[in-house]
Amino acid sequence: MIKLLALDLDGTLLNSKGKIPDANKIAIRKAEELGVLVTIATGRRFRDALPVAAELEFNAPLITHNGALLKYAESLETVAASLLDDETTLEILRVGKAFGGDALVSVDPHGRGLLLFDTVSADNIPLQRYIAWSDRLHGLDGRKSVVHVASLEDTVGKNDVIHISFSGGCDAMKEMYAILEDKLGKTVTLLATIYPHLDFTLIDILPPEASKGAGVEKLAALNGLSPHNVMTIGDNFNDLEMLEFAGTAVVMGNADPSLLEREEFYTTVSNDEDGVAVAIEKFILNEENF
Repeated sequence: MIKLLALDLDGTLLNSKGKIPDANKIAIRKAEELGVLVTIATGRRFRDALPVAAELEFNAPLITHNGALLKYAESLETVAASLLDDETTLEILRVGKAFGGDALVSVDPHGRGLLLFDTVSADNIPLQRYIAWSDRLHGLDGRKSVVHVASLEDTVGKNDVIHISFSGGCDAMKEMYAILEDKLGKTVTLLATIYPHLDFTLIDILPPEASKGAGVEKLAALNGLSPHNVMTIGDNFNDLEMLEFAGTAVVMGNADPSLLEREEFYTTVSNDEDGVAVAIEKFILNEENF
């Protein structure tokens, strides 16, 4: 029986307009009424996941930063946190900047979270859009949470670093990913979230033990649950580990084709067709199995 449901956020729980469909809200509430723990497992930093958490009032800790941080939305209690050490952080910055990338460094795991940056290249439209999006999402509070510093390297040792990210066009980020993978090896976890139709790729660099799968596994263990009791829903490559961990794994109809081809994953309809609600109805409310 499914007792834990972990939902990816962008492209999964949210529709293409960034909203939570009413059908998804209703299905989630019905699942919780049956005793199911429901949460999100997202690549977003904790602060950027809070608006969704406030709207849905999840009954479990949020899994954020691609699994590096498990934290309650209301109390801000940190359940588990994986951090990058100073030496690794400096090497990530060195390699990324040598390629010409603009780094975003996520810190403050025990608060609401801060995002540090020191440069925004004129041609880095994705990063400029992110900063503007943060302003819209959080207002004045959002601007306070995205902090420009003179040098990211000088902040190392003064902050607990959760993860570092780079973003840009798909071709450039594909090349950067290969370089990061070669230079950093197994000292980190590298995750790419790719949106070809937007010509946008986000590269997240996490502690070596961090992933959405590891985050879901931690939350399951804390509640005495096995993979058989877990259902996950996602649409992109950074969801793969949690999909492979779960006893019931569901990919969205709008997912990358390579995920849709995995025979062990159930496919629901797209995020604009209430795919989350459809999957919850099938596997939790009707208690069906593969």
